[in-house]
Amino acid sequence: MIFKVIFLFLATILAFWISAICGGGASLILIPILNLLIPSSVVPFAITMGTFTSSASRIAVFKKQIYWKIVFWFVPFSIPAVIFGAWLIKYIDPMYLQVIVGLFLFANFPELFKSKIQQKKEEKPYPKFILAVVGFFAGFISGITGAIGLLFNRFYLHFGLSKEEIIATRAANEIFLHFIKLVVYLLLGLYSKNAIVFGMIIAIASIISSYSIKSILPFISDYLFRKIGYGAMVVSGLFLLVITTQNIIQKDNFYFEKNQYNETTMNWRESSFVLEFAFDDGLEIERQISPEELPPKHKAKYEELMPQYDQILLEVVYKIGSHRSYEFYCYTNHKLSKFKFKE
Repeated sequence: MIFKVIFLFLATILAFWISAICGGGASLILIPILNLLIPSSVVPFAITMGTFTSSASRIAVFKKQIYWKIVFWFVPFSIPAVIFGAWLIKYIDPMYLQVIVGLFLFANFPELFKSKIQQKKEEKPYPKFILAVVGFFAGFISGITGAIGLLFNRFYLHFGLSKEEIIATRAANEIFLHFIKLVVYLLLGLYSKNAIVFGMIIAIASIISSYSIKSILPFISDYLFRKIGYGAMVVSGLFLLVITTQNIIQKDNFYFEKNQYNETTMNWRESSFVLEFAFDDGLEIERQISPEELPPKHKAKYEELMPQYDQILLEVVYKIGSHRSYEFYCYTNHKLSKFKFKE
């Protein structure tokens, strides 16, 4: 336990240093680490304890650089969204949203190769309604994962803010979200003793990081700050994808195998699926079913065919833009006859 505490403490200081230099990302760096220490359902609570403290300390350090126009439009729309996201944790697994977040972050890869002139051309203030939309999605994703900083770093970078303004404005936006999340997590019981302990460790380390980073920022140019920011998003996205995917594979029993039709099936939890693509039919998803899952008219057809064959295997087929259909694989004397019926 002592080793875990020391490791998390040092990792947090480093993560929040990187977060300040990159414009965000401490939470997304710490999520995979916490997933190894506590259940994923209480990771958002531990993360939020630390990020709330970090935001408060950064406001204290950079209060003169807060860009209030963004705060006034960001916060009101993010508050209801963060409540909804936190409530939704009781019904969905945060790990699946973490995969989407990882893909979104990795999509910033092309930004690494843009010149200083290209970056400058893309920097412009957003309309007010965009600020509101970003605030809503930031709140929603933050409520589920407990992290938003690096995910919406691109928004701040494209707005044309300086590195100090990015750190200060983001902290002012997020402190309200983090406080609301803590209250919601407590009311819903989405915490544990270990989550509180690790959250306090992150909080203490984040304060040390916030006050020590001020002496480092003057040595970093705005252009380099942006390049590091995009690089951090790409690396964090890849890291989050790898770690979260491994956790999903282990937790939800995800694997591929051959079925009795000699098709490659994707197995997930207690179900198996077949992804099939043909140029004339498009993409189809197939799932093996039992006779009890057939609609009445198709079940009657199944019972009619049963005496004629040694074995009948069933699949339901889903296709975008089309009704479900059912495939009957009928075997007699090791010969296959296939029937397909639309819903």
